Amino acid sequence: MRTATLADLDAIMALEHASFPTDAWSPAMMREELASPHGWYVVVEEAGRFVGYAGLRAVRGARDADIQTITIFEAARGRGRGRALLTALLEEAARRGVHDVFLEVRADNPVAQKLYLSEGFAEVGRRPRYYQPDDVDAIVMQLDLRGWVARRAESTAPASASTETSPPVDGAEVPSPATATGKGWC
Repeated sequence: MRTATLADLDAIMALEHASFPTDAWSPAMMREELASPHGWYVVVEEAGRFVGYAGLRAVRGARDADIQTITIFEAARGRGRGRALLTALLEEAARRGVHDVFLEVRADNPVAQKLYLSEGFAEVGRRPRYYQPDDVDAIVMQLDLRGWVARRAESTAPASASTETSPPVDGAEVPSPATATGKGWC
């Protein structure tokens, strides 16, 4: 996994159109996302092949952030890559001092919903007919990021040893890389 660059735009757009044929973002919109200081996108490559990407919008200093998108090529799904992308986005949000992370997920995407629920997201609302032209509702979900960070720190800490942590971020400790292990198709 690595940070996305503008050089990844063509590969991202190919996957965007394959995953979201009726409501894909335009290349101009994606270019703006990749270039924005408020955005943070990562890509997954395996054996030299582009297999997925994800994006976060988190204004530095803001208390909330939005997961913009997570998607994996269909043939590469079901192997934990979506969770790895989600984890990377949440860790970046924690580094930026975010307290709450929001996302919208298609009501007809139970796989992504299950992933988000398993990480602690909760449904906080619905946007009827949000995804057009498909008339599919968006489920709005929210995660208490400080609680997620604390749960991760507890689950990765050895029972008899203390773990290394980064300096506190607004009262919540962020696991160090050594201890840390939108729409979306994961």
